[in-house]
Amino acid sequence: MPRTSLGPTVVSLAVSDLLAPLAFSGKAVAEASGQYLAYVGTFTGARSQGIYAYRCDARSSTVTPLGCVVETVNPAFLALNPAGTHLYAVNEIGEFKGAKTGAVSAFAVDRETGRLRLLNQVSSAGPGPCHLTVDASGRQVLVANYTGGSVAVLPILPGGSLGEATARVQHSGSSVNPDRQREPHAHCVALSPDNRFAFVADLGIDQVKGYRFDPTRGTLTANDPAFIALPPGSGPRHLAFHPDGRHAYVITELLSTVSVLDYAPKAGAFSLRQTVSTLPDGFTGRSTAAEIAVHPSGRYAYGSNRGHDSVVAFAIASDTGELSPVQHIRTGGKTPRHIAIDPLGHNLWVENQDSDNITVFRIDELTGRLDATGPVLTVGSPVCVQFLPLP
Repeated sequence: MPRTSLGPTVVSLAVSDLLAPLAFSGKAVAEASGQYLAYVGTFTGARSQGIYAYRCDARSSTVTPLGCVVETVNPAFLALNPAGTHLYAVNEIGEFKGAKTGAVSAFAVDRETGRLRLLNQVSSAGPGPCHLTVDASGRQVLVANYTGGSVAVLPILPGGSLGEATARVQHSGSSVNPDRQREPHAHCVALSPDNRFAFVADLGIDQVKGYRFDPTRGTLTANDPAFIALPPGSGPRHLAFHPDGRHAYVITELLSTVSVLDYAPKAGAFSLRQTVSTLPDGFTGRSTAAEIAVHPSGRYAYGSNRGHDSVVAFAIASDTGELSPVQHIRTGGKTPRHIAIDPLGHNLWVENQDSDNITVFRIDELTGRLDATGPVLTVGSPVCVQFLPLP
């Protein structure tokens, strides 16, 4: 994972981002406006300056590149506040203002142009932040720091800027993989549907830790039970809830699996129901899983495989939440780090980190299968996309 310090970066724009609008495969929609912005986080360097954006119109079937909308270092994960007025990005670095910590940046969103205006940057309260989320009340940003394994809560101040951390929890322990699990590595923080609990997938200790979350005070308190353990060596990476609020899905990086969890909302507790592979039968090469996305209909889930360079599509059983694979499809690029379903549920965006492109797949809403008829967008080292619906 890149580790640099915040500071000036000399880079060049990808000229393809300045080309004419690209064909979009989404169906024309009647609901709302059918328009949204897509913000793309990147690892910065020779091919990327920061956060890029696209204006999407499902009714006219176009995606219009807006280029780099703000320069910032290694904005590896993005999150929008519920009102869609502000965007927050981790700066995945190992040093900030002379301390061994990463940073989180706050931006104001201009919906007309898509541009972002920097409000401020604060410490992420740990090195190498790799994931963040905004709570449902819009009061707090929760950030997972991969290096060293910690999670912190940053208050959102009036006007959208960030304050210093009001809570920080340090994980401890290790697991069986000597190369990747000698220490904790918090990789994701996800909030329960009722905003009462925060769950942290820790790749280094094979646990999903649970905390009681107070959105008013910005505090985290260990829950009872404090965690659910996943199979040794699995490396839990990201977690996504089912729309029914009764199931959740954890994708594991090191064993390339998805664990299906039953969820008890009152207690904030998980139990393991099923574990399935993200890879096709017979595959023997090297691959690591990365992202999990659940369709808003609750009927399908998708996972990305880096190495096999594919997306797996699963059907979800309506009663148990269990998964059945229905398709593996190549991503048209290398190292699909992140995937996301657009606000209309019609398309899956796949960010191929090592081939500098994003592939947009159409989702068959009857079967969940993916169709590679969408555009391929060029942007340097894309690693995350977040969507902002427009009125």
